[in-house]
Amino acid sequence: MTRPDRAPRLVVAAFLLSALGAAGFAASYVLGLGNAALGGCLGGSFAFLALGLARWSSLIDAGEPDYVEERAVGPTPQGQYDAFRRALTEQPVPRSRVLWGALGTAVAAIGGATILPLRSLMPAMGTDPDDVLEHTPWRAGTRLVTEEGEPIRPDDLAMGGTVTAFPEGLDPREHVDTTTMLVRVPPNDLRLPAGRADWVVDGVVAYSKLCTHAGCPVGLYTDTSHQLMCPCHHSVFDVTDGARPIEGPAPHPLPQLPLDTDASGYLVARGDFSGPVGPGWGNH
Repeated sequence: MTRPDRAPRLVVAAFLLSALGAAGFAASYVLGLGNAALGGCLGGSFAFLALGLARWSSLIDAGEPDYVEERAVGPTPQGQYDAFRRALTEQPVPRSRVLWGALGTAVAAIGGATILPLRSLMPAMGTDPDDVLEHTPWRAGTRLVTEEGEPIRPDDLAMGGTVTAFPEGLDPREHVDTTTMLVRVPPNDLRLPAGRADWVVDGVVAYSKLCTHAGCPVGLYTDTSHQLMCPCHHSVFDVTDGARPIEGPAPHPLPQLPLDTDASGYLVARGDFSGPVGPGWGNH
């Protein structure tokens, strides 16, 4: 059992560790270290704060054995109430500036750390949330590459072939919304929406690989019918008709990525997708 004279030190240490965990959360957010670091730091901060408060509150115990006092139902007599208040306030509960300062530091650190991510919702201070939801990092002139980072030429796809592509220079694990499905079909079979005739290169058409129902990867392609299928809930999209959903729960077509080639003959994007990618509860 911890000696009473060491208890305040444990409380101060717990509060300071709580503040350190909050600082780690803020640093993890700024450096983009991921959810594991964010959750571990913030969880540890709250855990040490709870430990410090629990240890501090335990010092209120005067060492008397627990007992139940039988009394009549009704308001407490004023004399008993005054005696209770005296007994409570006379307990040896540490109230030093060090303890209160440590607690204030922990609370302030946690408050500041948890408020920090709100900057992402402020267009003047960070990225506009609307822009994040409606646009992806695809830009005009960005090369399409494989998962291994190899650039792609139209002829790399046989007729009826497929390739999963990503923007060159970006980590696909951090930019899942850029994942693109390339399919090569006979150009004469295409019936794309108006204005998209020049979005195709030698029959290679590009669509977002994220299903518009629940965001699952649409990776199953049937060449004979030119259909892409989502394996999660069996939504089916017609590749030749702008990836229009023809079966299943998907409410919207897969957004299309306009394609072109650069001076070296590699496929590049002409801009961003035709609409927001992913689940269809957004504005498509």
